[in-house]
Formats: sequence, C-alpha cells, structure tokens
Amino acid sequence: MTEKKINSFIDLLDIFSNFLNEQNFIKEPENLYKPYDYIMNLGGKRIRPILCLIGNQLFEQNLEDTLKAAMAVEVFHNFSLVHDDVMDQAPLRRGKPTVHHKYDLNTAILSGDLMLVDAYEYLAKIDSPQLPQLIRLFNQTARQVCEGQQWDMDFESRDDVGIEDYLNMIEHKTAVLLACSLKMGAIIGNASEEEANHLYEFGRNIGISFQLQDDLLDSFGGDGFGKKIGGDIAQNKKTFLLLKAQERVDPDTAVHLQQLLDLPTEQEAQKIEGVIKIYKRFGISQEARNLMYAYYDAALAHLGQIETTEEALEPLVELTKMLMMRSS
Repeated sequence: MTEKKINSFIDLLDIFSNFLNEQNFIKEPENLYKPYDYIMNLGGKRIRPILCLIGNQLFEQNLEDTLKAAMAVEVFHNFSLVHDDVMDQAPLRRGKPTVHHKYDLNTAILSGDLMLVDAYEYLAKIDSPQLPQLIRLFNQTARQVCEGQQWDMDFESRDDVGIEDYLNMIEHKTAVLLACSLKMGAIIGNASEEEANHLYEFGRNIGISFQLQDDLLDSFGGDGFGKKIGGDIAQNKKTFLLLKAQERVDPDTAVHLQQLLDLPTEQEAQKIEGVIKIYKRFGISQEARNLMYAYYDAALAHLGQIETTEEALEPLVELTKMLMMRSS
C-alpha cells in the first residue's frame, strides 16, 4: 500500500494560496464584487483554511473537498472582518483601508452579506455524505461567532463583566472558528467522532490561549508584535488583564485605576503607562501567562488522544508554535 504524503505547513499554505488565486471573485455588478475581491486578497496568515487542510490529512486525505471547506471558512472569516470593521468604525485592516473606508458603508455591508452566501456556496460544492454534518457544524460556529461579537460590543457599556464572561466571549468570537476548521477537515477525512472532537477541543483551547497571549502582547509587547503598545488600554477594552486587575487590587488602587481609565484621549500616554504599572505591581501579566499556558496544555492533552504519527502532526505543531511562541 502506498504511504500517504504528509504536506508541511508551507506546502499546505502554497496549496491553499494556489486554490485561492484560481477563484474569480469579481462579477457583475462590479461595485458589489470588488470589495469582496479586495478583502480576500488583502493578505493574512490563512490560519483557518490551513487548519482545515491539516485536520484532513491527519486522517483520510480528500484534498478536493477539503479545499472547498477551507475556502468556505476563509470567506466566512473575511466576511466577519468586513462587518466587524463597520461596527468598530475601524479605518485600517492589515495596514490597508478597511472595506467601508475604501468603498462606502452600504457597499461594505452588502458585499459582506454576499460573502456569507458564497461561503455556503463553497460548502454546497462538497460531494460527500458528511455534508449535512459539515453544515450543522458550520452553522453552529457562525452563530457562536455572531454571539461573541455581540458580547464584545455589550461589554463596552457593562460594568459587571467578569473573567468567565470574557473567556466565554473570546471562545465564541475567536476560538470556535479555529476549532471548526480543524474538525471540518477531520470529518471529511472520515475521522471517528471521538478523534474529531479531540481535534475540535485542541483548536478551541489553543484559540483561547492565543487570544490571552494577544492581551499580553498588547500591553507588554514582544518580538514581531507590530501594533502600538497599549491599544486595548487606550480603548478601555475589558481584557483579561484589566478584569483581573479590577478583581485583585486594593480599594485605593481600584480608585486610581478607574481615574486612569477615565483620562481623556489627549492623556492617552499617561493612561497607558499608569495602567501597565498597576499590572506589573500586582503580577497581572503572570496571571495571564499562567492561564494562557493552562489552555495551551489542555490543547496538547487533546492532541495526545489522536492516534497518528509525529510526522502527520508536525504541520499542526509548526502552526501552533507560530501562533504561540511570540515573546510576551
């Protein structure tokens, strides 16, 4: 029997990139489709579609159908970015003008709607008896991503947000799509239900861990971190760091912390510096690291339950290192 070829992370990225480049996103009316083409070709790490391909090659490889599922996931992800940017009134995405800034608000909303339809169109092209199962998983994930985005917006005006609320929000907004990508590939590869679920849990836990690391990097920076330090603090975002600080500090420091958060925009630098000093004083960064590694270890424990070779797991390990091994 011929041994199946295990593609490296770079190989899989090339395979998906070639498939993406073959797609023709521009149709008529051009003003509707141009923003779709723009966001899909704006770059990004393509983490979710690569996870889908990795999830498949761990089991019975079916590249043709898995590429369709991977494209569905990537189109959905970019659709969510278009609408998130509208809601956040964000001017830039990946260093370039957001869709609603480059075109206009109504076109961005409508093009985003079109992308969601197209994501399902890619799924519908899958010729597999598992298609109903894939659609159920995709629907569940799409619903959870929307729920996560709503919670994120709700938190801006709520004073009663707890750490469990925050972890639930980032699980829905970020982690479940990573988990879904892996599991969809596994389902197409005829994985057992148990192994597909272990792969899902790996993705869910690594997604939460990754977001906690992003919280850390936003306040403390690290190698290759291209964003301005303290962006979350400047926006009063309710991250794990802020919520843990509010939970842990003494009453006098709690008053000082709130005073810092209430500072006007022109005192942003003072605000960021003051909040970071509080984080350092009360060991908040270490608390975040401890939780980040707890989720990371939980992810690896689920990965250890999948019966496969080290060679087959290497692309997933490589991608995990890329996600997690930034300095913080």
